[in-house]
Amino acid sequence: MTTHVPPTAQSAIGARPLDGVRVISLEHAIAAPFCSRQLADLGAEVIKIERPGTGDFARHYDSRTRGLASHFVWTNRGKQSLTLDVKTREGHEVLLALLEDADVLIQNLSPGASARLGLSFEALHERFPRLIVCDISGYGNDGPYASKKAYDLLIQSESGLVSQTGTPDIPVKAGVSISDIAAGMYAYSNILAALLARARSGEGRHIDVSMLEATVEWMGYPLYYAFEGAEPPPRAGASHSTIYPYGPFPAGDGQSVMLGLQNEREWVLFCEQVLRRPALIDDPRFATNADRSEARRALDGVIDEVFSTLTADDIVARLGQAGIANAHVNDMAGVWAHPQLAARDRWREVSSPAGPLPALLPPGQGRDFNTVMGAIPALGEHTREILVSLGHDDITIAAWRERGVV
Repeated sequence: MTTHVPPTAQSAIGARPLDGVRVISLEHAIAAPFCSRQLADLGAEVIKIERPGTGDFARHYDSRTRGLASHFVWTNRGKQSLTLDVKTREGHEVLLALLEDADVLIQNLSPGASARLGLSFEALHERFPRLIVCDISGYGNDGPYASKKAYDLLIQSESGLVSQTGTPDIPVKAGVSISDIAAGMYAYSNILAALLARARSGEGRHIDVSMLEATVEWMGYPLYYAFEGAEPPPRAGASHSTIYPYGPFPAGDGQSVMLGLQNEREWVLFCEQVLRRPALIDDPRFATNADRSEARRALDGVIDEVFSTLTADDIVARLGQAGIANAHVNDMAGVWAHPQLAARDRWREVSSPAGPLPALLPPGQGRDFNTVMGAIPALGEHTREILVSLGHDDITIAAWRERGVV
């Protein structure tokens, strides 16, 4: 691997896992930025190439985070922002100069755009044999859908996810960009694997991640449930489609409690200690999970009758005493104030153009990981610094700004 000293987030606790790895990313929206942010969190130097003038269009989705876009804040900490029109001759030459010393190229441009720019793995491999090239797209680099535009909601639909979420009457999408996230995480894990493989072989490789394949992988349970033409699981809102009782139940104080039973032993405890109606144990309507799922309307009525006399805290206390899994149905304010995240010291501050902002530590990383989390960059914040490092002077940079190259 090449050796670089990233200008952001220097660690006071020694070497970081990806120190010395340089990543060039032609990225926008969510999937590729989410992938490269994971790499930045582990210490990689990530240079985010953005369009001059407008930048990553995710910068303009909203202004909810002290004037910054919520999506952008979430996916772009710890990076450098370089504005560059790679379609110009000068911009393309700057990009190639950056690749001379890079380990990874990530791109999620529109279908076919990277190939037209001469940035396919095949076009780059002879000149940069150690370079890992990761393409993230909706449907992959070949096949009948290769040129089809894709956004998160569209892939949620194509993958069957929308058919499995919602109520029996209304299918709905997931409330977060789940297909973007899935693709970004598979790109991230494949890049880590490619870096390990290159340490042995000395060769870069091509990674082709599709949002469709990433999401279909996560659809494994309903896919196999509907194997060989069988009926798929029914949509059940926030409840489980095939296990019951498993889902949200209203309490008498207007709040809701999420609970889940997994086996017959827990059913007995639920009847005895939570509902305090032991006679239900022998009710033939509720003898097995399949019976309870089939008769969920009747059982729902019994549960509501008991829970309507209790507060959410009362119900949680009974469930906890019985050893039955439960959870609060939190809104976003409840998550910001979550006592478990606070007790485990999971929040840190990162700097941004709007001032310090809270950020969750990367899952799996210890409390001493805070020094790795870098700033959220302003558009083009590092353009001059990067171009000077490549040997360009201020006169050239100013002329390029005038012409929209940077």
